[in-house]
Amino acid sequence: MKTTLSLFCCSLSLLFCFYLPRGSLSAGVDRCKLPPRGWNSYDSFCWTISEDDFLKSAKVVAKYLKSHGYEYVVLDYLWYRRLVPGAYTDSLGFDVIDQWGRMVPAPDRWHSAKSGNGFAEVAKEVHSLGLKFGIHVMRGLSRQAFDANTPILDINTGRAYEESGREWRAQDIGIKERSCAWMPHGFMSVNTSLPAGRAFLSSLYHQYAEWGVDFIKHDCVFGDDFNLEEITYVSGLLKKFDRPILYSLSPGTSVTPTMAKELKGLANMYRVTGDDWDSWGDVASHFDVARDFAKAEMVPGEGLLGSSWPDLDMLPLGWLTDAGANQGPHRQCNLTLDEQRTQMTLWSMARSPLMFGGDVRQIDETTYKLITNPTLLEINDYSSNNMEFPYVTGKILGPERNHLMRRSKISMLKRVNNHHTRVVGVTSCKDPNANGWSVESLGQYHEQICWRKEDEQLNREPLCLYKRKPLLASSEHVLYGQDNRRLFTSDDGVKSCLDASPRHKLTSSEWKKKQPSFSTCRGDANQVYIYHHFSSSPRIDPNDVRTSGVRSWIATGRQGEIYVAFFNLNVEKTLISAKLSDMAKVLPGRNLEVWSGQRYEAVADSLEMVVDKHGCALFTLNCS
Repeated sequence: MKTTLSLFCCSLSLLFCFYLPRGSLSAGVDRCKLPPRGWNSYDSFCWTISEDDFLKSAKVVAKYLKSHGYEYVVLDYLWYRRLVPGAYTDSLGFDVIDQWGRMVPAPDRWHSAKSGNGFAEVAKEVHSLGLKFGIHVMRGLSRQAFDANTPILDINTGRAYEESGREWRAQDIGIKERSCAWMPHGFMSVNTSLPAGRAFLSSLYHQYAEWGVDFIKHDCVFGDDFNLEEITYVSGLLKKFDRPILYSLSPGTSVTPTMAKELKGLANMYRVTGDDWDSWGDVASHFDVARDFAKAEMVPGEGLLGSSWPDLDMLPLGWLTDAGANQGPHRQCNLTLDEQRTQMTLWSMARSPLMFGGDVRQIDETTYKLITNPTLLEINDYSSNNMEFPYVTGKILGPERNHLMRRSKISMLKRVNNHHTRVVGVTSCKDPNANGWSVESLGQYHEQICWRKEDEQLNREPLCLYKRKPLLASSEHVLYGQDNRRLFTSDDGVKSCLDASPRHKLTSSEWKKKQPSFSTCRGDANQVYIYHHFSSSPRIDPNDVRTSGVRSWIATGRQGEIYVAFFNLNVEKTLISAKLSDMAKVLPGRNLEVWSGQRYEAVADSLEMVVDKHGCALFTLNCS
């Protein structure tokens, strides 16, 4: 079979894109069974957005993005918090609740809510634009309602809920011990085994439906905060309404395919990583998790009244704010253009929901063209057989660099060429290459951890790290509690530290705040792999490159085309190549043979492309 080849190369300023012969991507398309797509306010406004800014943003989405499938405008968290001095993401006592303990829009930011109709007017305006309106909600019951011990609304009677001859209140159903891990002063679980607990949740979600909400982002119920009971009950409520409401779950810390399979038929999208911000570490961390969910055949899965999609989180591109900030958009995205293209390409190949997070009112032409690229949106919507393609090789080009970071699962000391450059990494204890360490106590609070496997053979002093147990003084906050350990090494008199926890691993944004001296190179958003070079001038052979520094994905299109994406995770320009015969291994029945097209140099049996640092290349093979 002969194929022609066209090229979308994210490492070049001029993109050679393959455009399908059709008009607007969403023209006449029922998006119910496609990955959700829209705009979310969090990356650009954090929690401070007002009604005016939200509706202005919705009008921009309707005018410029709706025709490309961006149909949801989602208001993220704390829309019920008053924007006054002292209020912040985990403050207590600044929220607006009704007499039944339910959150309502803060009238200082949402003026139409002063009438008592909640978001009804905002939803009406959004619907008039041809868009769908979404809101972020938290688990269970607010701490503020619990402290006030508000009564529970019985939606069947319109009065306070009564059972067994008494009126039930917030403190009867709230589980204070199960507060949200990342907002402990904010929200807690409710006891869904109690009829009163279920009555409270019913009053919440019936109110959202009455407001005209089309999208619910339910936070602090998944990942480390997994609450299957509440998810199941809420999903059942949404299923009974007379119109579809898309159900999204968050956060994604520590999520695995096994955990996500428990959601079968319950939700439409669910986060599978921690918060993704505009750092290369966050982008690179998504490759392994995207691979794992594709391998588990969960793209898509069975969802609530349709499909479900692993969610790689929002696209923090364009004009942004900062996590937890009390201000709106004030800075540009920190990712390079190559890194932005890599992120958009991976999200599309993995068929993740695409929720743009930048300020749409200030969107620049480059960002707009990237998030509306027809080839990428076609892949995101309609491709199949999406998977990581493992048969890819890379060769670093250009001069040697002193500090080359490469992602690897091997945790061991390694000699490069014949120089005794040594690197150390963190990996699974099941990895056989992690063997070779010995531990020796140095007192009450310290232990010495030394690598002896290779050093004894070389008759030289082993490299040692030191583990210091956390001191639990009452005046000292210990990150992540008792599970925390700190590793440090003293090289040339300078200490370098690594914080790690089996329960909560640092995101790259947290890493920068806590200890930036180690370089991150993680396999998921929770910072699994961390490497530090212990030589001040290591020598790297540019020809000695494992395939771990490059990644590739493959998928098939609805018209028979084949998509192949190359990703360069190295800090050097890299020649990436893949044999066509290997593609046939993952695409049964395809005997591929490439011949020269006008836009690409002739190749006999392989695809190859020089890809810049953190860049990507996307090939489209059209079978004729």
